[in-house]
Amino acid sequence: MKLVIINGPNLNMLGKREQTIYGSKTLEDINNSLLDFVKESKLDVELSFFQSNTEGAIIDHVHSLHKKVDGLIINPAAFTHYSVALRDAVLSIDTPFVEVHLSNIYKREEFRHKSFFSDIAIGTIAGFGEDSYSLAISAIYSHLK
Repeated sequence: MKLVIINGPNLNMLGKREQTIYGSKTLEDINNSLLDFVKESKLDVELSFFQSNTEGAIIDHVHSLHKKVDGLIINPAAFTHYSVALRDAVLSIDTPFVEVHLSNIYKREEFRHKSFFSDIAIGTIAGFGEDSYSLAISAIYSHLK
């Protein structure tokens, strides 16, 4: 099973920015932990990762995945709350996905409560820090099996 984890803007700054909200681990630390999680869980999963601060780059990457992967895990970050273009890109490839957030977006500012992805995702996992990603891997793996 091929899964891609896509991270949106500012997630490259994990470990440096707002550690009380996002924790002290870097995105590379989290990605390495996820590779370990898949191996230790003995899941037959090939993971790959993509991060960009640019909406167009993420959209282009999503398009490139059409018919090449079984599922996506996406943390759209700030694009969650306004990117119709990224939503349309995800819809265009007709691939199951789980929406992920490190923080609980519903316990934060009001503008963060709206997601352009939750209604088209298999499910949304938010508020469990880095564990949100491993929970998403387990969820999409079960869904696709």
